[in-house]
Amino acid sequence: MKIALIITALFASVVLAAFSVFPSRLCFSGGKNYTFYCGTSSADCREVVAAFNPEAEKLLLKDVCGESAEYENFDLGSYLEKVNGKVMFTETLSDSVNYYCSADLPYSVNLYGETINLHVCVRGNVAKVASPIIFGGY
Repeated sequence: MKIALIITALFASVVLAAFSVFPSRLCFSGGKNYTFYCGTSSADCREVVAAFNPEAEKLLLKDVCGESAEYENFDLGSYLEKVNGKVMFTETLSDSVNYYCSADLPYSVNLYGETINLHVCVRGNVAKVASPIIFGGY
């Protein structure tokens, strides 16, 4: 009985330590098609689409250098408030508008002399958000 209690306490300690050492906090919540960007630079970046549980799947990945998710009925203004974001510059294409922002998110790149860590591509009422930027196109 005493050994079982010790083993249970030890197992609980290991699980708690794993969660504190390997935080699986995601940049985005409630989105669809959650994607992780893995690599050391944009040149060697590969996309890994989460199949079931993005939080758990992130723990199994190496060299995560960014994340993205897609949202319907996206409201840019309220999203920027939520992440303390500021639009640094925009890019208008024939079918979409790209917003390159500074926000309270963990990943960043330098674009045109600005530190960018949030990229939002809006097409109609659908958006793809990424930190630091959308790799691989959208």
